Amino acid sequence: MEIARARPWLGTLVEMRVDGLAEARAITAIEAAFAEVAAVHRLMSFHDAASDLSRLHRARVGAVVRVDARTWAVLDAACALAEESDGRFDPTIAPRLVERGLLPMPAASRGSASASWRDIELLPRRRVRLRQRAWIDLGGIAKGHAVDRALACLRAAGAATASVNAGGDLARYGIEPERIALRHGDAGDAPVIELGDAAVATSVVATRARAAHVNPRSGRALRARRAVSVLAADCMIADALTKVVLADARVGERVLRRHRATACLRDGERRWRILGAA
Repeated sequence: MEIARARPWLGTLVEMRVDGLAEARAITAIEAAFAEVAAVHRLMSFHDAASDLSRLHRARVGAVVRVDARTWAVLDAACALAEESDGRFDPTIAPRLVERGLLPMPAASRGSASASWRDIELLPRRRVRLRQRAWIDLGGIAKGHAVDRALACLRAAGAATASVNAGGDLARYGIEPERIALRHGDAGDAPVIELGDAAVATSVVATRARAAHVNPRSGRALRARRAVSVLAADCMIADALTKVVLADARVGERVLRRHRATACLRDGERRWRILGAA
């Protein structure tokens, strides 16, 4: 019997589905998975004063801050992807997002617009040091990590089939693949994929009036109507790769292949392209 639950987290509605467990055990597993989502949200929130990111933002330049292992892991992945993409993905993009009203103004001293991922120093034993003042935004990549952690909880409980869907981020596994329509805004010809033990993440540049994505290399907002879905082994990588592809499809294809991931990219003329490992 399939058991499903949904709750508001991570700025969206997070839905979990479990099959192959007794009802009581399924509910216990789902509760543990939601607790993991809540923990990631709390640790990596940009605006919560108690989060690991806020503590980093408040620390003096050069001070060492110990963070949770989950925060350190996401920072490590973010910096690795920034290096692989030559800055097309950069977690220090937050000051530009604040300027555009896409993130709230934090209480900490202003992050430098010249800061980059290279200013994040990851040290042993879950310690982090900033080489200059920076504001770090882990929004999408942290959401993907939360989905992965939640799905791991459901897998550990012994569910035969399980899925976690957080808005544009979906990860699942099961005996049979599930058909998923990749809906990109108002696109009526959405491709349909079969998703097995894998993840898919979607990002959309939907309006010219208030662009929600910024190219970290140029600092300019992405305004051309585009959308991309990335299929990868885990949701954290899939989410981050959507930003790389939107910023630069040529570089994105190279990074996709490195991660054995595939992207379905829709341009402003509603033409579809397949990039990466497919």
